[in-house]
Amino acid sequence: MANRLKGEKSPYLLLHAENPVEWYPWGDEAFGKARDEDKPIFLSIGYSTCHWCHVMERESFEDLDVAGILNGHFVSIKVDREERPDVDNLYMTACQAMTGSGGWPLSIFMTPEGKPFYAGTYFPKRGRMGMPGFIDILEEIAALWREDRSRLLKAGEEVASLLRGDSTRSVGEAAPGAAILERAYEGISAIFDENRGGFGRAPKFPTPHRLTFLLRRYKRSKDKSALDMVVKTLDAMRMGGIFDQVGFGFHRYSTDEKWLVPHFEKMLYDQALLAVAYIEASQVTCETRFAETAREIFTYVLRDMTSPEGGFYCAEDADTEGREGLFYLFTPGEVKDILGEEDGDLFRRYYDIVDGGNFEDGMSIPNIKTPMEEFAEREGIDVEDLKKIMDDSRAKLHAVREKRAKPLKDDKIITAWNGLMIAALAKGYRALGDRDYLEAAEKGALFVMNHLRSKEGRLLRRFRSGEAAFPGFVDDYAFFVWGLIELYEAGFRIDFLREAIAVNDAMLDLFWDEERGGLFFTGSDGEELIARKKEIYDGAIPSGNSIAVKNLLRLAKITGDVQLKERADELIRSFLWIVERDAHAYTQFLEALDFLKGPSVEIVITGDPESPITKDMVEAVQRIFIPNAVLIHALNDGDWKELSKVSPFLSNMDTAGDKPAAYICEGYTCRAPVYDVDTLNKALR
Repeated sequence: MANRLKGEKSPYLLLHAENPVEWYPWGDEAFGKARDEDKPIFLSIGYSTCHWCHVMERESFEDLDVAGILNGHFVSIKVDREERPDVDNLYMTACQAMTGSGGWPLSIFMTPEGKPFYAGTYFPKRGRMGMPGFIDILEEIAALWREDRSRLLKAGEEVASLLRGDSTRSVGEAAPGAAILERAYEGISAIFDENRGGFGRAPKFPTPHRLTFLLRRYKRSKDKSALDMVVKTLDAMRMGGIFDQVGFGFHRYSTDEKWLVPHFEKMLYDQALLAVAYIEASQVTCETRFAETAREIFTYVLRDMTSPEGGFYCAEDADTEGREGLFYLFTPGEVKDILGEEDGDLFRRYYDIVDGGNFEDGMSIPNIKTPMEEFAEREGIDVEDLKKIMDDSRAKLHAVREKRAKPLKDDKIITAWNGLMIAALAKGYRALGDRDYLEAAEKGALFVMNHLRSKEGRLLRRFRSGEAAFPGFVDDYAFFVWGLIELYEAGFRIDFLREAIAVNDAMLDLFWDEERGGLFFTGSDGEELIARKKEIYDGAIPSGNSIAVKNLLRLAKITGDVQLKERADELIRSFLWIVERDAHAYTQFLEALDFLKGPSVEIVITGDPESPITKDMVEAVQRIFIPNAVLIHALNDGDWKELSKVSPFLSNMDTAGDKPAAYICEGYTCRAPVYDVDTLNKALR
């Protein structure tokens, strides 16, 4: 029963390779068949860890009746949204325009030319609870295609025209004002949940870029309410069921307002972006619990989501044996059997593993209702003793849980998401000092550099089973550049800075809109779809444009290249008309604006890299929260000479001298150097 997906590499496509539906991968063969046989196309987009994608497969795509209708009247195409985010973004926009909402699985009906005329997400096989049935939809569209095709063609042309008109406004003339940062803050404050942390109602997503934006707001204004929102949210998430209390790492989002019941899939990008948020919060507050959570995230990623060669895997599924979350659940009896009566009782009470369960079928999602200090006091136990008992008990439960049937791991390696993880690990090394993080980040970067390139040097999107494929998108370029910049500022290897500059230059060549500014999602050498779009919305993942702006500003400061600063200015003005409508939806973008508004500084540390004073100076800068700064240092005289070629303001510094010195510069004008750590710390404050 294998169909044309059997030769694909994507775990998601391979899950459908034995469906009775005659699936095609996205490509010329499928579109040619639709034209030759005069059939509409059914496009189904999802990803391997998508719960409702699995449900629709079991109900419909494995069903012979559904397959008979699809095979007889449609050409069916299956797309992995993580391999082809260009296709997903385009048709998700169409779905949202037609229905007012979106999600996965994404179900699109379109002409053989790719113009969508009907859209939705999950459909049950038969209609229920007000939802139309998939079979009914298929039969109605097949009839309309035969009997009233002009109606469908007209709808498809209207949607295609709407998509093509999405990015037509020219670059604005006005420079952005600081008032937009204030409006974003007010928008975030208005939806903050004061009781449970987070923003809005269920479902609640972590949206870590909102938290890092708030940290910059606090840094700029000393408005404690901004910091309070961050602390409340980070604590609530870490104590909730959205965090895997036994194996570490965060699930994708919470289905309730209390952070208790997650959607159990785990995504690499969430681990990376949340690690950044917890690291920055630890720098701002000096609270060790935030640093510890970042370490726990890294423990999970390096243990479970890292390939032997150093690349980072995509995701882990929510489902096990057909049930969502089964892998992560416990009962009081299981806990006591593993830990014994006394420790088991203590563990289950601390982690809310209760008789009757807090979830389904008498099972519980481990979560923390009472902070450890308060729980220890209530139980009459020394807090350090309690922590040791909980750590030992957690490790025992984790060892037993590892013997269960595990969720599917999507072991694709995606350039963009690896860039995020490289950035997070590099920041983790800078803030926490664990060299394992730096080594893992460097190994990840080298994996991308060595395995995710075409023969011509073009970044590619995905690697799996020895094959790299699909031209990289703007996210792949921008996120990888971010990782490389963080790597340079962590370990000061000049090769990573060179690579960052080269990849950034290539990004501008491939994606820049010369007419209206900003970066297209697809490259000029990419497949021509019905529209070429730009993305600016900062959702679960920030947009490539948002990350690219800050990259441009940071590289401009490191290299002294004024043209990069001008590109950043133009990019911001290109999208300001969109961002001003609903500023709090673009917080990663506004972090770049915060950087642009300044004050921002270049910090240069010279002297023998092996000198204890030099090391102390570097560490002093790396450990504190200075969001609008770049750090320049070199590991040898040759690197200083190369840096001086691209950073003109370095030429006046005694970079070859043995005596360590730190220069703090603004606008490429430097203050007098300082020669000891205490003076540097005072200057940084």
